[in-house]
Parts: sequence; structure tokens; C-alpha cells
Amino acid sequence: MKDDRTVPHDPQVPKPPAAQGAWRIVEISERRVVTHALPARGAVTLGRSADAGITVDDPKVSRLHATITVGDTLSLTDLGSSNGTRVRDQALASGETVALHAGDHIDLGATLLVLQCSAQAGAPLDAWAPVSREAPAGMRDDVLLEAPAMVQLRRLVERIAPGVINVLLLGETGVGKEVFAEMVHRRSRRASGPFVRIHGAALNESLWESELFGHERGAFTGASEARAGLLEAAQGGTVFIDEVGELPPSLQVKLLRVIEERRVTRVGSTRPRDLDVRFVSATHRDLEREVAEGRFRQDLYFRLNGIALHIPPLRARVSEIEGLARLFLSEACRRSGLDGEPVLSAEALDALRAHPWPGNLRELRNLMERAALLCADGVITPEHLAFDGARVTVPAGPPSTAPTPDARALRDDLAAMEKQRILDALARCNGNQTQAAAMLQMARRTLVTRLGEYGLTRPRR
Repeated sequence: MKDDRTVPHDPQVPKPPAAQGAWRIVEISERRVVTHALPARGAVTLGRSADAGITVDDPKVSRLHATITVGDTLSLTDLGSSNGTRVRDQALASGETVALHAGDHIDLGATLLVLQCSAQAGAPLDAWAPVSREAPAGMRDDVLLEAPAMVQLRRLVERIAPGVINVLLLGETGVGKEVFAEMVHRRSRRASGPFVRIHGAALNESLWESELFGHERGAFTGASEARAGLLEAAQGGTVFIDEVGELPPSLQVKLLRVIEERRVTRVGSTRPRDLDVRFVSATHRDLEREVAEGRFRQDLYFRLNGIALHIPPLRARVSEIEGLARLFLSEACRRSGLDGEPVLSAEALDALRAHPWPGNLRELRNLMERAALLCADGVITPEHLAFDGARVTVPAGPPSTAPTPDARALRDDLAAMEKQRILDALARCNGNQTQAAAMLQMARRTLVTRLGEYGLTRPRR
């Protein structure tokens, strides 16, 4: 085990400045639950030392344990910690850097950190809802308000948000359910409290119970310290359960009890703790059919379905496609550091409007990111729109003409992007190929083929 005193302090890593950004860290331990604001930009150290930007009061945390870097995206770097760092339940190597996303769980020693978006009542949605892997980024009210169905939905959110009723968001994968969950939270009386996002398909059953309800010391092997769960972390705020239809039956029973009693009991404990949270859930499944076929508890469905909001798919909101495409294109250029923003040709817009959009907003965002990279002359044409995924059809040249180095490099880059997306999806779904394929909007057979093409080991079930 390394001596954490040998880890050097970087004088370039400051404490959080007074100007706070859109992110915050909720620290959850047996000793306390406290919120730390992150700066708008810059780097912040996490550790036990008083010199750390965020001091974590945990003897198992190294003096300077890890660094969070805030910019257009977020990342975390392990600083050679003695007891290691885990992000999304994946252990990091010493010095390893990983991207962070809203709702991520970070384990330092016996302390759980949850990355959240700050919510300011009345603030524009895009001012505090940064890029997230699971939700369309940068969605603004002026874009959402174009289609008549969306205008009506927005008005309904304005009516129900100030109340306490539980909300169930229904719609296909990628339609923007998390955006509406955040909208409900931001317009509620809980806007100054936490917004904790939980993905129903991301963890296996044993991890789910511990993460959701917390655990006491000795509750199971490796539980060396007591720790509060995500429900307790949301005290006074909103819990958003994404893909609630994926919850296993045993957890459905326990979640129902929590909602009915408004109390939570940690794993290994007999003492319930009072809980003051609002539940917003989302699913792409037909829960009424799931209830009828015995896969989802009817009593839990009724508890979650205080009021249901049906979010229409993108193909039913054609008038929004142009505005969303330009928004996602602008974001892609900014993230990629591209000079100038390409123009969408009339033919490209016609192709976008005619596409059925099985992946909805998420598919459109990915499409615009690829188009921004493929477009070389500043005008996006239909040839730049790779509707079949990351595989791009390159117009055939003379038979004797070999691919140029630039074309070959571009195809390699696109393949690397797809490979990384697959790895990220498998990590979030704990190796479940069916769930990962659904997250990627591709058939499971296609995913298996990609695993072979990229030389990735198929996870064992």
C-alpha cells in the first residue's frame, strides 16, 4: 500500500473560487451529509488534508486523493490514492482519468460522493443542466416550445411542479424525459434541494439495494463503514428514477414501502429514518402491460403514477427538428474545438425531417456531432448524415485510388468513437448486452457483431 504522504500537492489546483458553476458534489458518510459547490471552471482536489480544495473527513481517504476538473466537460483523476477511487462502481488505476456525468457515484474510502447539477429557482434550464450521457444536452425552453404538443406539456409541468404529487414520465428512449424531470424539480418548491438521478438498469440487484438504501457497518462483506444511500442524499429534494420499469421485483417491494411510509431503512439496520423527497420516474415501457403480465407491481405503479406526462417522439415534433439540429451542431463544434459552425443545407434539412428518428433526440445529437466532423467545406449535405450509425458511406473513387490518409484517419476516429460508446454503455449496464444495446439504440445482434469487430471480450453473464 502506498504512503499517501508522498503524493505531491499541485499548487496549480486551487480551492473552489467564489464564483460557483452549475455542478456540486454531495458528500455522504456516517459522520455527515454535506454539499460542496464546484467552480464554473478549473480543478479542485479532494482529500483528507486541509490543503485540499474539498476536505473529506474520512480516515480512509488520502490526504490528496483525487482531482475533479471542470470545463466544457467534467473529469476525475486519481492522485495515487492509498485505498483507491471508484467511479460508477468501477475501480480506477493510479493516475487514471475518467469522464464524469450528472448522477455519477464516486467512492473515496468509506465516503460516497454524488455529482449533481445545481438548481436555481427561475434559472434557465440550460444554465444549470450540463451535458449528461443519459439525456439530451442543452435543451432550452424556446426549442421545446415549438410543437403544439410540447407547448401543452410545458403548461402542464408549470401546473403540477409546485405540488407534491409524484410524476411518471412516459415516452420512447431518447425523447428527453430527464429534461422534463429536471424541469419539474426546478419549478417546484424543492428547487434549492438536491436532484438525485438513479438509473433503474445501471446496477445489479445487490448493488442497487446498498446504493439506494445505504448500509450499516458489517451489513455485508466489504461494508467496513456505515453509509447513507441515494434516497437519504435527496433529502428535501427530488429523486428521479430513470427506467423504473427495469427494477427487479424485490426492489419494487422495498421502493413501494419507502414511498408509502416515507421512511428508509439501511441494509443491515432495523431503524427506519424519515425521508422527505418527491419521486419523479420515467420509463419507455408500457407499465400497464407490464402490470397485466405480472412484471411490475400494480400498487407501485399507482404510487408512482400520481400524474403521467406522455412525451411525444421526435418524429411527431417535426417543427422542432431544425432548431434542435442547429443547437446540437453548435454544441458539437464547441466541444470538439472546431472553428466556425457548418451550415445545414436545404437538402440536409429535408432529410432530417423525413427520417423516422428511432433514437429520438439522442440520435439527432449524435448525428450532428458526426456531421460536424465529416463536413469539410462548411456546408452539411445529405452525404454527411450517417443515419445508419457511425459507419459512413464514402463515395467511390477510381478503382486504383487508395483511401487518403485523412479519410482513413477519419474512419479510424469514428470507429474509436463507436467502440468507446459501446464500452461506456456496457459499463453503465454492468455488462448486460441487452440493456446496453437498448441504450445505444441498436439491435443486440448488431452489438455482438461490433464486439467481435473491435476485439472486445463479450462479458460473461
